[in-house]
Amino acid sequence: MAVKLRLRRLGRKKNPFYRVIAADSRAPRDGRFIEEIGYYNPLTDPTTIEMKEDRALYWLSQGATPTITVKNLLRKKGITLRFDLMKRGVPEEKIAEELKKWEVLQLERQKRLEAKKMSAKERKAEEAKKKAEEKAEESAAVEPVSENPEAQG
Repeated sequence: MAVKLRLRRLGRKKNPFYRVIAADSRAPRDGRFIEEIGYYNPLTDPTTIEMKEDRALYWLSQGATPTITVKNLLRKKGITLRFDLMKRGVPEEKIAEELKKWEVLQLERQKRLEAKKMSAKERKAEEAKKKAEEKAEESAAVEPVSENPEAQG
């Protein structure tokens, strides 16, 4: 029996919610499955991915093949990295150290993506606001304006 790790679609029309399952490759998409190992909600911002790491590692070690989407989800959670290191025979302390490094890299990547996500309009609005503040400061510092218009004449 060939086992696959794949998504099972739940939710209403145009409101998808997926469960990550281990299923026989011959079973239909939303049909019979062996075990549920997590879920994936693409509608939340950021997307929600929950995974039973120990069960995912178990099925991977038993030879289950993940679909492309599930492979991407496992990669985002760091399970693929852990499995690869375990398969190579790396000690548990070294695996924990590598995962900490990986988490730091993921946080940096997330910050870069958020900065990139800021739209051009927001950037322009912030720049315009800064320029207006600078001009106001310059005009206030350079030339004090008198309140009496006749005195200027």
